[in-house]
Amino acid sequence: MNALHRREFFNWSAQGLAATASVALLVRDGVVTANTGPAARAKRAVQISLVGGMSHIDSFDHKPELAKRHGQPLGSDSKPDVFFGQVGLLRKPDWEFKQRGESGLWVSELFPHVAGVADELTVIRSMTADSANHTPALFVQNSGFQFNGYPALGSWLSYGLGSVADDLPAFVVLPDVRGDANGAASNWSSGFLPAQHQGVVFRGGDSPVRDLFPDTPITPGEERDSRDFLAKLNAAHLERSGHEADLAARIKSYELAAKMQLAVPAVADLSKETAKTRAMYGTDDPVTADCGKRCLLARRLLEKGVRFVQVYSGGPIAGAPRTSWDAHENVKENHGAEAARIDKPVAALMADLKQRGMLDDTLVIFTTEFGRTPFTQSAGNVVGTGRDHNKYGFSCWLAGAGLKPGTAFGETDEIGWKATEHPVAWHDFHATVLHLLGIDHEKLTYYHNGIKRRLTNVHGEVVKAILA
Repeated sequence: MNALHRREFFNWSAQGLAATASVALLVRDGVVTANTGPAARAKRAVQISLVGGMSHIDSFDHKPELAKRHGQPLGSDSKPDVFFGQVGLLRKPDWEFKQRGESGLWVSELFPHVAGVADELTVIRSMTADSANHTPALFVQNSGFQFNGYPALGSWLSYGLGSVADDLPAFVVLPDVRGDANGAASNWSSGFLPAQHQGVVFRGGDSPVRDLFPDTPITPGEERDSRDFLAKLNAAHLERSGHEADLAARIKSYELAAKMQLAVPAVADLSKETAKTRAMYGTDDPVTADCGKRCLLARRLLEKGVRFVQVYSGGPIAGAPRTSWDAHENVKENHGAEAARIDKPVAALMADLKQRGMLDDTLVIFTTEFGRTPFTQSAGNVVGTGRDHNKYGFSCWLAGAGLKPGTAFGETDEIGWKATEHPVAWHDFHATVLHLLGIDHEKLTYYHNGIKRRLTNVHGEVVKAILA
């Protein structure tokens, strides 16, 4: 296999659509590779993104000491920096923790189905966030920066690895049916990268991609002739513009859209799956149907060559009742309802990938923008029912290719407030994901406004301890 240095690779591909198409086909077919870093453990990835802040101490971070100190004050010398400023008494977890599988990994009853695949999980219990505010925290989780305008992880993967399929996008986003997360499309933006690396949103219904099909049906002949004519106009316009990058990207997006008119209906048709498979994902249960259909669609997209699929759990912040994991008022009520929506589908996705032999080269990512406090959001002498935002320590997990399964890495303190052992920032997390997909995070760069930009900015260390 020939190695093509990254600068030569993209300089050549920038010379025009013909070169770009040739490069895409050569990479897809394995004739050349972008020389970006380590050997890839994974070929593709799917991320389940929990919006609102999942409580780690109620899910994946077992803290017996917190249960012992239930109802006691925090005892800190300084007032904690929390979003709403209320520091109530300590509250024990609302779900019982048990050791699961042969590995003995601690997982609470909040996720009984995910607990059934605990031996596949690699939990990071010492995540830290830059912000305790949802929108900037979501931006950091997705792009490494607290501000919009920066490319998302999926966009960087599309740019760095390209697409395996030539009739589907490299980066697909599956939002919660209840609405988009804070920041909406800024969470899957291509930022300053070429526009074709933007995340493409698939929604439910007969037309998953907005404006993909014309309002008025046209005959195959009309379709063919109009596309041939449009191609000639586009080629002439591109030549006159000196192969301007934004114009080339727009032309490429329309060419992809034409191919997607055939590919999308086929891949989105879940009736092609067996009744047993649909039942496993819970697609017919009103509680799990939304997430179940999206997790099943994610597997089908990965099978068809999509590089990165992002599945959101949770819609807009606030509202009553809340449609996210933002459990300020009542963790038991909020997390119980949110977990019921995703627990079975996520576990089914894991089991389905494994039974198809795909988990060996697929990376599954389960994230939330920050955790929740061990003390309640209430008056200082009250054990409330809700928890505030916690950026100092929380849990995320990964599974699949290249990882040590059934293990936990890092620690928070004895009550689960702050990371005390091997803290992992989002830059470290992103560096590790890129590493598993065969990319050195320091070499995946894009020159923008005089700066060689990268997903991990000027930070990031691969968390080697979790690698197989």
